[in-house]
Amino acid sequence: MSARTLDGPVTGLPTVTLDELQARACLQTRVDRKYVVPDAVVDDLLTDLRDGCEAARVLRIDGREVFAYESVYFDTPDLTCYLGAAHRRRRRFKVRTRTYLDSGACFAEVKTRGPRGSTVKTRAPYDRDLRDRLTPEALAFARAVLDAAAVPHPDDPRYAPTLVTRYHRRTFLLPGPHAADSRLTVDTHLIWTAARGSALRLDGLSVVETKTGATPSGADRLLWRRGHRPVRLSKYGTGMAATTPDLPCTPWRRVLDRHVTPALVPAE
Repeated sequence: MSARTLDGPVTGLPTVTLDELQARACLQTRVDRKYVVPDAVVDDLLTDLRDGCEAARVLRIDGREVFAYESVYFDTPDLTCYLGAAHRRRRRFKVRTRTYLDSGACFAEVKTRGPRGSTVKTRAPYDRDLRDRLTPEALAFARAVLDAAAVPHPDDPRYAPTLVTRYHRRTFLLPGPHAADSRLTVDTHLIWTAARGSALRLDGLSVVETKTGATPSGADRLLWRRGHRPVRLSKYGTGMAATTPDLPCTPWRRVLDRHVTPALVPAE
C-alpha cells in the first residue's frame, strides 16, 4: 500500500533539515492539538500554508519528505498506562519504542504530563531489533524518568507489548512570532495492530497534529476557520479502544463515534 504523498499541495514549499527543525522547534515539552479530518481537508490546509505562509517549510531527509513510523506500546497486565489515560489521571504515562523505519533509528520513549496539560517526552536510543520488548536497561530508563517526574508506577512492572501503530508522516516547520516556532505533522494510512493480532486501518482520514508552545499555530487557526476543532485522540488509547471494544474509553468516545469507527476497515 503506497502512502498519500500530498505532493500537489506542498509543491514549491522550501525544505528544512532535521537538525534545523530540532534546533528551532524541538518541543519535547509542548502542547499537542490533534484533529481527525478527511484527506481532502489536509490538501486544502497544505495549499493554504503554501499560498499564505511563505515561511512554512517541509522536512526533507535524504531526499525524502514522507516517512514511515512504527510505535510499539507497552503496558502492565492490568493496563496501568491505558487506564490512567482512560480515567484522565493527572499523573498518567506511556512507555513505547518509536522506530523510524526509513532510517532505522529507534528510541525508547516515556511520555508524561507537564504543567497546564503539556506533554513531556523523554527518549533514549534503542536497538531496533529489540523494539518489541523492553530490556532491563530500558526498564531502568523508564523507572528513572517516572521517578524524576514524580509519577506513581508499579515497583516491579511486567511490561508487555499491547499495541503497535504504523503510519506515514510528513512534518512541517511553522515559524511563529518572537521565535515561537511550531511543528505540524500529517499522519496517513494509520494502522493499529493489537497484541492479539487484530489489525484495523483508518481509511480516508488523516490525523493532523500541531505541536506548539502555549500559543496556537497558524495551522490551528486555519483549521478552526474551516470548522475543525481539536479532538481528544491518543494513538494508544484510541487504538486500544478500537481494537478491544470492551475497554472503558470515555475520553475518546466522541472521536470514536464521530470519526474513527465509521472509517475503520481491516488492515491489508
